[in-house]
Amino acid sequence: MRIKNFPTVLVCLTLVALLSGCGIFGSGSKVDQPKNPQLSLYESRGSLLGGDSDFTVGGSKDKNAGGAGLGVNSFLWRATLDTLGFMPLTSADPFGGVIITDWYEDPKAKGERFKVNALILDKTLRADGVKITVFKQKLDVHNVWRDTEVGSHVARDLEDTILTRAREMRLAQVSK
Repeated sequence: MRIKNFPTVLVCLTLVALLSGCGIFGSGSKVDQPKNPQLSLYESRGSLLGGDSDFTVGGSKDKNAGGAGLGVNSFLWRATLDTLGFMPLTSADPFGGVIITDWYEDPKAKGERFKVNALILDKTLRADGVKITVFKQKLDVHNVWRDTEVGSHVARDLEDTILTRAREMRLAQVSK
């Protein structure tokens, strides 16, 4: 017995064999595919924004911590930015709690400029939660900036202002 269209039949049989191997003509049972390792890693981490997970990024469930999303106390962070807002920022790292300003020269006090480094030390709102370092330079007669001493009271006054502002922010949030 001879088949007239042997190439056509061969192509059809090959196609049926390939499609049945893919499960189209199969019994309907699903073959377990290996999981993507990256997907498994993401699923094991839980939900970022809630659900059944207690996972927060850099945050804390402590009401005194001021919310999630920062590596430091958010009230101290925002109060520091508010207090130093008149100075140009060079760097602000909310996870490390470091704020560095650029040199600021007050238009009323020509020939004198200041720079501030702020370090937020804790995730809780505490009196020792912020450390301020102030640098001061004066312009000498040769138009060269020279470092000068800054009274320790300047840094302490800035710290007190930041702490007062942070407490105000916390009280405003609690009273809502």
